[in-house]
Amino acid sequence: MEEQKLSSEKLYNSFAENGVSYFCGVPDSLVSPFSLFLEANAKEHHTITANEGNAIGLAIGYHAATAKIPLVYMQNSGLGNAVDPLVSLVDSSVLSIPMLLLIGWRGQPGTKDEPQHAKQGAITGDLLKILNIPYVVLSRRPNEAARQVEKSVSHSIKSKSPYALLVEKDTLEGYKYDARPLSNYPLSREEAIKCVVDNLDDSDIIIASIGKASRELYEYRDEKQQSHRRDLLIVGGMGHASSIAMAIAQQKPNRKVYCLDGDGSVLMHMGSLATIGTKGLKNFYHIVFNNGLHDSVGGQPSAGFDIDLPAVAKACGYLRVVSAHEPNATTKALVATKKINGPVMIEVRIRSGARLDLARPSISPSGNKESFMAFLDEQ
Repeated sequence: MEEQKLSSEKLYNSFAENGVSYFCGVPDSLVSPFSLFLEANAKEHHTITANEGNAIGLAIGYHAATAKIPLVYMQNSGLGNAVDPLVSLVDSSVLSIPMLLLIGWRGQPGTKDEPQHAKQGAITGDLLKILNIPYVVLSRRPNEAARQVEKSVSHSIKSKSPYALLVEKDTLEGYKYDARPLSNYPLSREEAIKCVVDNLDDSDIIIASIGKASRELYEYRDEKQQSHRRDLLIVGGMGHASSIAMAIAQQKPNRKVYCLDGDGSVLMHMGSLATIGTKGLKNFYHIVFNNGLHDSVGGQPSAGFDIDLPAVAKACGYLRVVSAHEPNATTKALVATKKINGPVMIEVRIRSGARLDLARPSISPSGNKESFMAFLDEQ
């Protein structure tokens, strides 16, 4: 017998019945049905933020303006971005802000998940306790979930502090809504990655961002029977791939370093563009695959198509910026920029989606790191 799942509509109604009507956060796979429901049915009261700290800031402002209870959703890894405003602003010893936190519990002990989620999953409950944030695991049963929401709102109002609802894997019923921006770009991310790999030299270094970019790069290396040693796959820490790549470029000035990034990752910690640009790294090449959405966690829209990322990079000190969206232009940009000094950004606008049979790397993150470091030492 299939286990019962909670519908996003019933969960939303429970929040609404308890006066919660403002929602913001960063998309997560476990909370994805709820964020998609909000995009479809409550978009005027819903904001997808660049990072979780931004969402906490919005929640503070909303409460200050209305005296009402906001809800912030995130993956448990996003607690790292949220800790500072939660402790230095939201806490009862400072501004004393009531709010609800809807947190996807990736890496929950006893469940099968990727290695980058294991530690975060194990410490999620302890971290909330340290932050003095009470929590409950959201029930799959609608009536019980409604009671939990009522209790969480009541506690948050009385204590003037946050209350968290943890969402386990498969708690929420799937919700179908295509929130993706209209895109007729010919290249998929996988095709764009192949284009990049085919135009690099054997000594070039690749740092691949979180999500499907790393998986697609890994599969293409297998397809070409190439070593994975040239690539460092950043399977966690969304938004930090470019900073990792920058430090490697600093320490290996005679090697070209290519950071394969996504629009959501760049937006999450966009300040890194200023750090990279002002350092003037001649060997740094930033390839941003922009599909205007959070492709790995449900297809919720990002601001990728709403802003000019190359112009932002140019303003931050990148010496050359290019935008391409079809194979010939992408290849031309790669060939041209190899001959000039960086830092360089090439934005490749791509269509959404990925293969359903896309596998995950068989090598462990630590194993990938060790072989990558050995590759760096060889030349």
